[in-house]
Amino acid sequence: MKTGATKFGLFRLSSGKLSPYYIDLRMVPSDPKGLRTVIKIYEKLVKSELGVSSFERMAGVPTAGVPYASILAYRLGKPFLYVRKESKSHGSERRIEGQLLPGDRVVVIDDLVTTGKNTLHATEAIRAEGGQVEHAVVLIDRQEGAAVALGGAGLKLHAFTTISKIARRLLEAAVIEDDQYQAILAQVESVPV
Repeated sequence: MKTGATKFGLFRLSSGKLSPYYIDLRMVPSDPKGLRTVIKIYEKLVKSELGVSSFERMAGVPTAGVPYASILAYRLGKPFLYVRKESKSHGSERRIEGQLLPGDRVVVIDDLVTTGKNTLHATEAIRAEGGQVEHAVVLIDRQEGAAVALGGAGLKLHAFTTISKIARRLLEAAVIEDDQYQAILAQVESVPV
């Protein structure tokens, strides 16, 4: 699947960090074959690591996690929620769209994580409305502190793969040059432990 989702240059991420590369998984839903593949990956990951009976609802992190979470929830027969970045200034003024009952166990779905900031904001919103969140599922962990940050908030991160593994495969397939590979590794290694 070639979507042009990986770009090199200098990018400011939603976390505020600068990065020599950018992964835009918002491109995947424009490729039906690629989207089917990604949804199958999510489905297998959720079933094998969490089990479908371990949660009542699925929530998408805005905005990139929303299409994946909605399709996955449909495929697994679970109610879907999404979390607004900010509360609506009209109507119910909620941050959560969809039905959430007190005590519902919710799995948070996003495309990838860097520092975990967006996943944490979504989790806080769900917990503030009575939901229980213990798991976050993503395709890619950029390995820049998200697992530690989420763990500190009582969340277990389930990632299909890491940026280091992806970079190695891209280098071996001659999709990226060695300098691009080294830039990705340097970004991962720059994270304080």
